[in-house]
Amino acid sequence: MTNNTIKKEYTNVKMLLRAIPSVVVAFFAVSVVCMNILANKTIVQTDWIALDGGIAVSWLSFLCMDIITKYFGPKASNITAILATIINLLVCLIFFAVSIIPSTADDYTALDGILGGTWFILLGSTVAFIASAFINNLLNWLIGKCFRKNPNGKLAFIASSYISTFIGQFADNIIFAVIVFVFFAPIFWDGFHWTLIQCVTCALTGAVAELLMEVLFSPIGYRITKKWREDNVGKEYFEFIGKEQ
Repeated sequence: MTNNTIKKEYTNVKMLLRAIPSVVVAFFAVSVVCMNILANKTIVQTDWIALDGGIAVSWLSFLCMDIITKYFGPKASNITAILATIINLLVCLIFFAVSIIPSTADDYTALDGILGGTWFILLGSTVAFIASAFINNLLNWLIGKCFRKNPNGKLAFIASSYISTFIGQFADNIIFAVIVFVFFAPIFWDGFHWTLIQCVTCALTGAVAELLMEVLFSPIGYRITKKWREDNVGKEYFEFIGKEQ
C-alpha cells in the first residue's frame, strides 16, 4: 500500500466520521461497550438456549450498522464497527487498570471482577463482533441491491435488515460460543464446556430473540435513513468518494 493510498484512506475515514451524524456513532459505540459489560450476566440458560444481558442492546448495534450501511454503504459501516471496537477495547483497558488499583475504602471484589473481565471472553466477543459486523453489512448491502426498482423503499430496508441481522447475529453467537466455551472454557473453567450442538442451538435461538428486537425497532431505522436523504446528509462525503447515494 503506497503512501498516497494510505493518505486517501485516512482522508476517507476522517470525512466519513464527519458525515455520519454523531448521535448514531455515539449510540453505536455505547451499545458495543454496554454489550461487553452486560454479557457478564446470564439471563436465561438451558440446554437449548442461552441469553446474556447483552441482548438488551445488541439490537441497537445491528440497527446502527443497518442504518449506516443502507445510507453510506458497507465499507462505511465496517469502518464504524472497527472504531466502536477500538473504543470498547480502550474502555476495557481503563476498567482493568481501575480494577487492579488497591483500595482500603471498602470491599470492591465484586466490582473489580466485573471491571477486570476475562481476557478470553473479550477476545471471543471482539472476534465475533467484527466478523458478524462484516457479514451483516455485506449481506445488508447485497440484499438491498436486489430491490432495483426501489432500493431505498421500506420493503427493501425491512428485507435487508431482517435477513442480514439474523445471519449476522447467528454468526456473532456461534463464533463467540465456539471460541469461549469450546476452546478456552475447558482449560480455564475446570473442564466446563459446551458441545458444538449446544453452541449451534444457543446461537440459533439467540439470533431469533435478537431478530425480534430488530423487528420491533427497525421502523425507526427506516425513518432515520429517509430523513437523512431529505436533508442530504453527507453531501461532501459522497462528492469526495465520487459516488451517488
